[in-house]
Amino acid sequence: MVRVAKRLTKAWVSLGPRYLPFADVATADLPLSRLLRLSLFQVSVGMALVLLVGTLNRVMIVELDVPASIVGVMIALPLVFAPFRALIGFRSDTHRCELGWRRVPFIWKGTLMQFGGFAFMPFAILVLAGQGHAATLPVWIGQLSAAAAFLLVGAGVHTVQTVGLALATDLTPPESHPKVVGLMYVMLLVGMIASALIFGWALTDFSPGRLIQVIQGAAVATVALNVVALWKQETRRPPRGAAPAAAPDPTFRESWATFCAGSSAIRRLVIVGLGTMAFGMADILLEPYGGQVLSLGVSSTTKLTALFAFGGLIGFAYASFALGRGGDAYRMAQTGAVLGLPAFALVILAAPLDQVGLFLAGNVLIGFSAALFSHGTLTATMNRAPKSQAGLALGAWGAVQATAAGVGMALSGVIRDLVNAALGAVEQVWGVAASAAGYITVYSLEIVLLVVTIAATLPLIRRRPATSPRAVDETG
Repeated sequence: MVRVAKRLTKAWVSLGPRYLPFADVATADLPLSRLLRLSLFQVSVGMALVLLVGTLNRVMIVELDVPASIVGVMIALPLVFAPFRALIGFRSDTHRCELGWRRVPFIWKGTLMQFGGFAFMPFAILVLAGQGHAATLPVWIGQLSAAAAFLLVGAGVHTVQTVGLALATDLTPPESHPKVVGLMYVMLLVGMIASALIFGWALTDFSPGRLIQVIQGAAVATVALNVVALWKQETRRPPRGAAPAAAPDPTFRESWATFCAGSSAIRRLVIVGLGTMAFGMADILLEPYGGQVLSLGVSSTTKLTALFAFGGLIGFAYASFALGRGGDAYRMAQTGAVLGLPAFALVILAAPLDQVGLFLAGNVLIGFSAALFSHGTLTATMNRAPKSQAGLALGAWGAVQATAAGVGMALSGVIRDLVNAALGAVEQVWGVAASAAGYITVYSLEIVLLVVTIAATLPLIRRRPATSPRAVDETG
């Protein structure tokens, strides 16, 4: 397996900077092969996201007949750890390790948590759904075990992604950050596309046994990818603070106060939260919407994740190109929010017009616009973070983003169920099947949130002085 990976990396690198949009990030100290290998942690994160947000939510709602509100809460449970991302990042900034590492121990712990959660998740889901022999077990056993599995995977994903991005920031110069963000998220989307296609193929003939094989295969793949990604990446240094004259590390409260002292720090985090919730509420409903309203099969709806990721891939590539040439990060985020408006409109119109093509086009555009928004806000965060606070800054961005996404996903399932329950036996509402009303309500709320996000970005763009991006970063 390692030999094949080396051959693929060598072939990829041999294409050269002319054909690879992120090849110019590489330096003599950080060759492209090493950077690509590091980005494999994003592939494992993408695989986990496809399982949690894509494949499992469709299977639990449609095939296993679990109420959407329960599914929404279960999938949102991993976000319980989201607020701790800032603390995780801070701890990786100041960690003292006798082996001389700061980031590696955290990524390894996160990997083990992902593996543990995936190992028993399929059995917990089957108990939750009352399948087979599990039908005789009390309902609370399935709920508790499924919650524990989702929590473990969520804790692992948050830890791996936060500290992995901090390690990438450590290894690259500030001027390369826009392209590094692009590369890391392109690899996230590559992982999402590949795993969505593989999961879709593996679950074409759905059965509980096949579901167990797929999820536990993902557990093994997670460990393999992250071990390869971490190998010889972080330089081993003497334990931090070992020198007699070393200054004591600041406390988390002191570091957080320093971070918040920057210009418009709170507004920037609010924008991240609003925009992420606007895009995130649709995450657990797109596949069930395709299955329940547009009558698409399991394999087809799983591939929707790949389509969404394809749009994101184009979006990240474009954002990296534009921001790498001095583009305004918040203008990029605002553009993403603006493009999200027609994207959700297409998804809504697919139901009354019964046009699957509009739904597919909306998925691609949602992926594209969400990528512009995420790239813009994350690049701004990386550029404004002092070297000693890279983990804290990225953790704060990730904490707000993940928390907003979790709240959005939980609310979307509950809102869909409440709207459908309120309609009762009604067959149609405004010419649309009643089964689509809950979904359309959620998508309409997302459009409202995007409008608020656009308004919130205006002061940041207007205040931006006519100086170089680096000068803004140093003062902001």
